[in-house]
Amino acid sequence: MAAIDIAHLCRLAQLALDDAETRAVQGDLARIIAMVDQMQAVDTSGIEPLAHPLEGVQRLRPDLVTETVEPARYQSIAPAVEDGLYLVPRVVE
Repeated sequence: MAAIDIAHLCRLAQLALDDAETRAVQGDLARIIAMVDQMQAVDTSGIEPLAHPLEGVQRLRPDLVTETVEPARYQSIAPAVEDGLYLVPRVVE
């Protein structure tokens, strides 16, 4: 296993650790890397990937239109409308 440069990681993460915290983080990271190495050593060649770890069924509602749009009603209160489009003042010249 390669050495972990805690000082470099602290600079990247903008953390300030004292000596005791640095030693604790060094040990924690070493254990995490060892666990990942152990997991990568497992043969998964015959195992199909999962889309989700839990087998759940989604309840789906029917895709029905529940609201209608009334353009004439909304455009009746607009300051300026032409051919079904809202007219707005020019802001960029």
